[in-house]
Amino acid sequence: MPITEILARNAKLYGNELALTEINLDLQDRHNVIWREYELIENNPAGEYRLSMTWRVFDEKANRMANLLLKRGIKKGQKVAILLMNCLEWLPIYFGILKAGAVAVPLNFRYTAEEIKYCLNLSDTVALVFGPEFIGRLENVYDQIPQVKLLLYAGEGRPSFAESYDRLTANCCSEAPDIKLSDDDDAAIYFSSGTTGFPKAILHTHRSLMCACETEQAHHGQTREDNFLCIPPLYHTGAKMHWFGSLLAGSKAVLLRGIKPDWILRTISEERITIVWLLVPWAQDILDAIERGDVNLDDYELSQWRLMHIGAQPVPPSLIKRWKKYFPHHLYDTNYGLSESIGPGCVHLGVENIHKVGAIGKPGHNWEARIVDENLSPVPQGEVGELAVRGPGVMKCYYKDPKATEAVLKNGWLLTGDMARMDEDGFIYLVDRKKDVIISGGENIYPVQIEDFLRAHDAIKDAAVIGLPDERVGEIAAAIIELKPGARCTEEDIFEFCRELPRYKRPRRIIFDKVPRNPTGKIEKPKLREKYGVQRLVEAQTIR
Repeated sequence: MPITEILARNAKLYGNELALTEINLDLQDRHNVIWREYELIENNPAGEYRLSMTWRVFDEKANRMANLLLKRGIKKGQKVAILLMNCLEWLPIYFGILKAGAVAVPLNFRYTAEEIKYCLNLSDTVALVFGPEFIGRLENVYDQIPQVKLLLYAGEGRPSFAESYDRLTANCCSEAPDIKLSDDDDAAIYFSSGTTGFPKAILHTHRSLMCACETEQAHHGQTREDNFLCIPPLYHTGAKMHWFGSLLAGSKAVLLRGIKPDWILRTISEERITIVWLLVPWAQDILDAIERGDVNLDDYELSQWRLMHIGAQPVPPSLIKRWKKYFPHHLYDTNYGLSESIGPGCVHLGVENIHKVGAIGKPGHNWEARIVDENLSPVPQGEVGELAVRGPGVMKCYYKDPKATEAVLKNGWLLTGDMARMDEDGFIYLVDRKKDVIISGGENIYPVQIEDFLRAHDAIKDAAVIGLPDERVGEIAAAIIELKPGARCTEEDIFEFCRELPRYKRPRRIIFDKVPRNPTGKIEKPKLREKYGVQRLVEAQTIR
């Protein structure tokens, strides 16, 4: 059953009940809100806003979006991209694309203008919906993406090269279009990358999306009484696929724009949140704020909060022990997944297995997992091999990349690229990653991109980037810099040079040293990790 039918069902059964709420406790981006049909929080002195949407309005907005796309000639199977910060309109736009029979293409809001152009071209995108934060980036490339025939702008201050999403959808029919969808129809493209740093377009069907719904609800037991707090970006498979459990249950969810500990706790308290998905840094920030006395848990109503789960990067067992000290009654869980497996859940720890914190768990609901050698044969229990998973959420392919697809899809099994072992109880532990991707604060950092950038510096002969352990964000990017003979350069010079990079890609540590390469010219990163004491032990989840 296509996932769009779940939204239509919820609109019919629970039409006047709240589906989504967006909360912003920071005034800096108030001007970016799409104000139609919404109201500010009553009697708030600072101008904070709380915007809500019922299931009926959600479905109607999705229908209007679908009918607009069809009216403008978008055909079944064509690609429509979304480049928005988290907002109340994000999910209706996503579902509108699906209802039109088109393929939704969420884009990372950290992408540079060149990365946006690359992904739009790779995915054959013909229409794009974007928000105020991206005007500058799109101004630089909109004339270089001729296949994008429709540019829709969601927000105030519309640029001249785009049309108004708000105005155009308001004039479209709110009834569902007559588009037949099947489980095998293409539904969405999500972007990932290898160590080369060039994103791959991961194509999923409607069957994958329904798999995410069913797996998430089976793992976390969402009911109509739950209220899910979603903070991570919706372009990522992690956040949205966890929300899919709420969609299937017909329960509420809150989108919080902000990650300060007080904001998170205040929202949990005031919105009566029951389930929260956090990244490691946010959990650490909450604990640090408690221990510094910046927040007092007695100031919040938290008795309804039943589950905290963490994802998108390695989770230190020590963090969970520390968390349980302050929140002893919370259930805790983690899931392992990757975009190629429609996000989290193909391996699942389970709330009943907190004694196994450090493992990523066992195969998730509707999934199989095994650890294989280079011949794809299962390795003996306890030995290290590559983790492979199989289930209804495995991607259809890497779009327009049959060679890369063939390398990871073997008889229905997806090779994850992660090295793992299994204990005597069947729990899987990650040991290392085949690829050199650095996971920092839940985001992938691709060393080759940074290395190529650094080598453009006049004083730099060679550069290598590796991940160094960091308690807060999991890993930070460290740049090993080999200077040209006689060149002079300081750490401050490198940091200043890197200001041209997006903030999350900037190296956090600079090391001046020789960059070792093997006879074929490849950087010997294992030697660098050994030299700088990097332990490549991964204690919990990885999502790409």
